Amino acid sequence: MATRTDAPTRREQILKEAARLFAERGFHGVGVDEIGAAVGISGPGLYRHFAGKDAMLAELLVGISDSLLTGAKRRLAEADGVTGPEAGPEAVLDSFIEGHIDFALDDRPLITLHDRELDRLRDADRKMVRQLQRQYVELWVGVVREVYPAVSEPSARSAVHSVFGLLNSTPHLGRPGSLPGRAVTATLLHRMARGAFAAVAAD
Repeated sequence: MATRTDAPTRREQILKEAARLFAERGFHGVGVDEIGAAVGISGPGLYRHFAGKDAMLAELLVGISDSLLTGAKRRLAEADGVTGPEAGPEAVLDSFIEGHIDFALDDRPLITLHDRELDRLRDADRKMVRQLQRQYVELWVGVVREVYPAVSEPSARSAVHSVFGLLNSTPHLGRPGSLPGRAVTATLLHRMARGAFAAVAAD
């Protein structure tokens, strides 16, 4: 994720380049040799890290779903015992939105990859992705209903999915250099997400 500051491992470098190439040219449009070349190793050398492209795709899509869920759980845990202006469900919801925006801005290839290639996963991996995503959604639903108690559970769930659709639209916003800047884009997305939740509560 974007908050990490230590140097990536070779395995992580391979996954990052695989995600970029798969997103740009499609899963079947990229060969193992090309992924290896992108990180400075031979195609055969790549097999020391992964069994093949299918294994890379599975780790990318299961991994990001797990990372989002783990991050949300961590934010909930960190909120326990906090007092003052940073306390309460409003602050937790803001932190959830900020975390998802980090993903949406910094891992755009993974969004494209998920949209295009999820059905290529083995059944077990695809089910794992869906299970992790459902848990992630339910954490959001719980927080949204704490902030807006009058919103029903189905409405909160629909609102969460709608906000995900908004935030995950970043691959369609244009090339990174065409955006107004990361901080400005993040602020705009955050404002729109909060506005979407507030609109549901106002109905």
